[in-house]
Amino acid sequence: MKILVLAWEFPPRIVGGISRHVAELYPELVNLGHEIHLLTVEFGLAPHYEVVDGIRVHRVPVGESHNFFHWVVNMNNSMGQHGGKLLQEDGPFDLIHAHDWLVADAAIALKHLFKVPLIATIHATEYGRYNGLYTETHHYIHAKETQLAHEAWRVIVCTNYMRLEVERALSCPWDKVDVIYNGICREKKQPRREFDFWKLRRRFAADQEKIVYYVGRLTYEKGIDLLLSAAPRVIWEMGGRVKFIIIGGGNADRLKRQAWETGIWHKCYFTGFMSEDELNQFRLVADCAVFPSRYEPFGIVALENFNARIPVVVSDTGGLPEVVHHTKTGIVTQVGNPDSLAWGILEVLRHPEYAQWLVDNAYEDLDRRFNWTKLAKQTQQVYERVVRERSAVDWS
Repeated sequence: MKILVLAWEFPPRIVGGISRHVAELYPELVNLGHEIHLLTVEFGLAPHYEVVDGIRVHRVPVGESHNFFHWVVNMNNSMGQHGGKLLQEDGPFDLIHAHDWLVADAAIALKHLFKVPLIATIHATEYGRYNGLYTETHHYIHAKETQLAHEAWRVIVCTNYMRLEVERALSCPWDKVDVIYNGICREKKQPRREFDFWKLRRRFAADQEKIVYYVGRLTYEKGIDLLLSAAPRVIWEMGGRVKFIIIGGGNADRLKRQAWETGIWHKCYFTGFMSEDELNQFRLVADCAVFPSRYEPFGIVALENFNARIPVVVSDTGGLPEVVHHTKTGIVTQVGNPDSLAWGILEVLRHPEYAQWLVDNAYEDLDRRFNWTKLAKQTQQVYERVVRERSAVDWS
């Protein structure tokens, strides 16, 4: 099959989880014999056209914009023009696959103009992020998501939770939605094994301190404030022998102020942004990873810690309980409850043998449920279904 993919981010441009998802899924589809053309956004010195792991990457320029939404409009105009040229000159294509609302306008226009069926992957919804729609921006994005789901022949989501959310929030029929988990490319997460363990560890904590860490965006929905609220109990019950490391770029002022006012500033370290290579190394010295999200469609960070053999503590929200099986591959705590979160962290820190058992189970689960080769075959089945159904209809 020949597939045109639209995604607003692709390495080296990394904004969120879509970049990683796209970069790791499509090489597996190339290995299955499919020809993948990816439309994305130009970035830095990255070539406008190159082949990356078999993916034919087309990076399009985006005109000068007044604000983010104007930028999205310009991006779609550019993707539409370049995509139209590809479909016209290098076609025929069997499918168009769009990732999230940001590329919806271009994908929908190309679908209708060239009568090529559209598949949409919905990675998250605006309704889910805010537990409702409260502003004009929320309603605008929600309308784009709803239109994309409506125009798509099939909709792919990453968890059963998201299938329910798409059905409820976007009025998308249940039987139109396929659940295919995210995965992890293990070889890209391998740290250097030859390094000074204690030298690296002492950059973050004293020798007697356990390292509990969070990595991700510093936003309300990620629940870092809940982790800081849970910290005093953990520090107290561990006799002060613990350090909380917060990794992530962005405005941390509110969180730093909370740590100061709570009296735990000396037990917290805000590192700012950390590169992927640095993060892979850091995980070798960490004792517990915590993701206390208020909203999380999937949670790839949990898989990264499965792979690094670090016990994980997560909140009972979104797709996290599907990814992390409570008391089997990690600890799942009550969402929004700092006491529950503190309990989960203490379970890991106080019981190292139990933590190791969780880690071993989680590592085995990676190949069982989150292997990209298997997930690509599931995606291929969706593609084959759509192509088969398309061949049986008169699209005039």
